Amino acid sequence: MAAELFEGQYVWHPAADDRVLARVCVDVRAGRYRSAGEALAETRSDFALRAHRSLVLASEAAGTDLVERWLAEEPTPEAALLWARVAVQRAMRAADSRDERAEALERIALTACDRAAALTPGDPTPWVAKLTMARLHRLRDPAPQGLLTAPPGPWRLFAHVLSLDPWHREGHHRFLSCFFTRYGGSVNAAWDVAAFLSQRAPADSPLRLLPLVALVESYNPTQLLADRVWEQPQWRSTALAVYHNWLPSVAGYRFTPVLDLAYLAHALVMAQCGFEARAVFTAMGPYASRMPWSAFGEPAEQLSRARRGCGLPVPGPA
Repeated sequence: MAAELFEGQYVWHPAADDRVLARVCVDVRAGRYRSAGEALAETRSDFALRAHRSLVLASEAAGTDLVERWLAEEPTPEAALLWARVAVQRAMRAADSRDERAEALERIALTACDRAAALTPGDPTPWVAKLTMARLHRLRDPAPQGLLTAPPGPWRLFAHVLSLDPWHREGHHRFLSCFFTRYGGSVNAAWDVAAFLSQRAPADSPLRLLPLVALVESYNPTQLLADRVWEQPQWRSTALAVYHNWLPSVAGYRFTPVLDLAYLAHALVMAQCGFEARAVFTAMGPYASRMPWSAFGEPAEQLSRARRGCGLPVPGPA
């Protein structure tokens, strides 16, 4: 799906140009779930779209009782999946804020994931939701051969996700995040895992972006020449390879992969590859994500600065 042209304002909503999802989000905010069931049911054979829609809808529904009502009135696989997604979001927010209910909410979330997985055994999405919570307990399965740092982690759970969908985008990102320093990992382990996973993926896969995600996560503005790291040959070549091999496939996506495009555009800007970055921004259209820009300052300001440097328009003053 080709993104719309930039018309002067950023669109931050994660539904981006998935118009079905955008309409369903309005219904969910109004307390209606029927269209959510339809929008998720049509994704049963498209795991990337299923992951995207269920995650966005869960963020809309997490502060309401919509999924509880839906599950009670229509206990469908889609209701169970959205319940699992919502329960995981609530559990993670409670854990991150040190809420006293965190343990109870985590138990509820694990039960919800198991229920969703039982209703659709071939769907990796409930397992990816469960993988989201793996960082809470620092699961320490031994790493497979081929990693320099051999970091322990939730490798068994991740392997099950891969058995259902070998290139599941969200599953890879959730797994990688378990090795971030903010969750008890290390910079070297995160780089090692990112390189290992990306090298396994096809050349035209967005998973080739994983090392650039790890690089943003390790960014430390106090380090000498921190902003010049992306200009190093290994990182520039990584970004350019993704640009040449993956970007051409984006026009065929059912929705614009805004977050992946943002990481690629950012890496190209930082690597002084302005011509290529301009093409990526054009593919993004008006759609924007807070990451990776928020790692470097206020997201809109950082995005506008990058676009301006490529000779592209930015929003005017409000």
